[in-house]
Amino acid sequence: MSSFRSQEKLAGDIRPIIVNVANFSRAGGGEPALLSFDDARTLFHEFGHALHGLISDVTYPMIAGTNVSRDFVEFPSQLFEHWLEQPDVLGRFAVHYRTGEPMPADLLERVLAARTFNQGFATVEYASSALVDLDFHQLSEADDFDVNAFEREALQRIGMPDAIVMRHRPPHFGHIFSGDGYSSAYYSYLWSEVLDADGFAAFEEAGDIFDPATARRLRDNVYAAGYLREPAEAYRRFRGRMPEPAALLRKRGLIEVPATGEL
Repeated sequence: MSSFRSQEKLAGDIRPIIVNVANFSRAGGGEPALLSFDDARTLFHEFGHALHGLISDVTYPMIAGTNVSRDFVEFPSQLFEHWLEQPDVLGRFAVHYRTGEPMPADLLERVLAARTFNQGFATVEYASSALVDLDFHQLSEADDFDVNAFEREALQRIGMPDAIVMRHRPPHFGHIFSGDGYSSAYYSYLWSEVLDADGFAAFEEAGDIFDPATARRLRDNVYAAGYLREPAEAYRRFRGRMPEPAALLRKRGLIEVPATGEL
């Protein structure tokens, strides 16, 4: 997602111009272009960012749309992914390109069940990279720095299992060494997943994944609000409370907890 023009009211009621660009595979000769399930998830994710830009309704362009803190910007996009997996949505759009038949219920069930496969491994490899990133950015100097020894000591300190390695080893950790975008903030995707899991639960608790009242709170306090408020306050206004990390564990299939999030 990118923008040619941000929303603002400082120089008049300027509406945003937003674009989504995706590198999906091209179709073969004479065949229609089709999306894999992962492609569709990416489409929903980036359109979530697009909605964040399109629905923006603030005065100043510097706080409009996706101009929010790094550990909040992925919340609106990752939250929108949840609607992809809903039978109401898949039944309408995930149809066979030749027969027009919707995805069979048993196939959908298997696809969704596969989502939690290997999540213990995935969580550890991600969390280790995020923690080492934070360790790197607490260094006050780096003279005669031994990156291998530093990594080894950091992983020993957090009890990293020998059978698992970091998702990104330091020499190719582009998120934190190619610019300031995600430096010391690689953790933000995982934190945003806490927010999106807990946030979607608000619709589930309402008994309707399209509940208008819940959607209005989400629109007014998140998608439309830009950086008008601190993320914690914005989330509380939407959800009525701070997020519960148990929602992430439930989403990843790591623990069974009641919908209240109580362990």
